[in-house]
Amino acid sequence: MASVKLVTSRASAVLSTSLVIALLSGCVSWVTPKVESELVELEQGEYQLDKNHAALLFKIGHLGLSTYVGRFNDFDASLSFDPNNMTQAKMQASVTIKSLDINNAELSETLMGDSWFDEQRYPQAVFTSTSVTPISDNQFNFNGELTLHGVTKPVSFAATFHGGADNWMTGKYTLGFSASGTIKRSDFDMGSYVPLIGDEVTLEIYAEFVK
Repeated sequence: MASVKLVTSRASAVLSTSLVIALLSGCVSWVTPKVESELVELEQGEYQLDKNHAALLFKIGHLGLSTYVGRFNDFDASLSFDPNNMTQAKMQASVTIKSLDINNAELSETLMGDSWFDEQRYPQAVFTSTSVTPISDNQFNFNGELTLHGVTKPVSFAATFHGGADNWMTGKYTLGFSASGTIKRSDFDMGSYVPLIGDEVTLEIYAEFVK
C-alpha cells in the first residue's frame, strides 16, 4: 500500500508541475508583444527614452593591452521620426557626466576633476542630430554635433532599429534601438596620457523608446 501511495503522490506532483509550466508558458506568450521588424511598419511620431531599459557604454584602449569599459547611468534622449521619411528624423540626447560608472570611486573622482571632464564647469554632454543618412532598410547614420567638455564637434552614430511593438506591460508603443560611434577625446581637449590611454573612444547605446 505504501508503494502505491508513493507512486500516486509522485504522479500527482508531476501532473501539478506540468500544469504550472503550461500555465506559465501561456502567460509568457500572452504578454510577449508581437514585434514588427520592418521599418515601414513602425509607428511615426515623437518618442522618449525608456530609462529603465537603456544603457550607455564607453570603451577605450588601455596600455595597448586591453579595452577598458565603463558606462554612464544617467542620460536621456528624444526621437522624432517618420519611417517613410527617415532623412528627416531628429534625435537629441544628453548625458549627466557625474553619472560615470567605472566601479572605481577614486578614479571616478579623478576623472570628474578639471584635468579630465571638469564636471563642475561642464556637467552635461549633449548630442543633437543634423542629418540622417540611410545605410540599409533598418540602419542609418545619425550625423550631428556633440558638445563635450565645452567643445562642439561633428560626430556620427550608426543606428539600428530592431523593431517596434505595443508593450502590454506599459500600455505604450515601444521601439528597440541601438547605436555606436567613435570620437577622439583629444578633439574635446581631453587628450591626457595619449597613447598610453587610447585617444579613440567607442560609444555604444542600447535602448527602448516609448511613444
